[in-house]
Amino acid sequence: MIPNYIEHIGIAVKNLEESIKYYENILGMKCYSIEDVVDQKVRTAFFKVGQTKIELLEPTSEESTIAKFIEKKGEGVHHIAFSVDNLSEKLKLVEEKGVALIDKNARKGAEGLNIGFLHPKSTGGVLTEFCENPNK
Repeated sequence: MIPNYIEHIGIAVKNLEESIKYYENILGMKCYSIEDVVDQKVRTAFFKVGQTKIELLEPTSEESTIAKFIEKKGEGVHHIAFSVDNLSEKLKLVEEKGVALIDKNARKGAEGLNIGFLHPKSTGGVLTEFCENPNK
């Protein structure tokens, strides 16, 4: 199984507005989308670098996984996401190969993508996300 490309890199931040300023004012990038993902208790902001996106993730609740991540590890890289085709099939395939899954079934994520996470205990400590665009 080979992913299509790096879909995005997720970065946990405490304050979305302050973080956006860094990416826009220092790196010269343009935030093209801000979105609340209610079921994940996060607010996201997206930037594009070539084909790859940077996703900033701000917790909207102390119970969100992003809030817990920041509390434990501080702000920084949270996950890497790969674009795949046939997401459900890919999740089953990696599980058959012994990878522990956070999501056994695809669920909705930001930007209308279907997503599924692999557990970092099976991926060398890197939280890995598979993404599939249902409109392709």
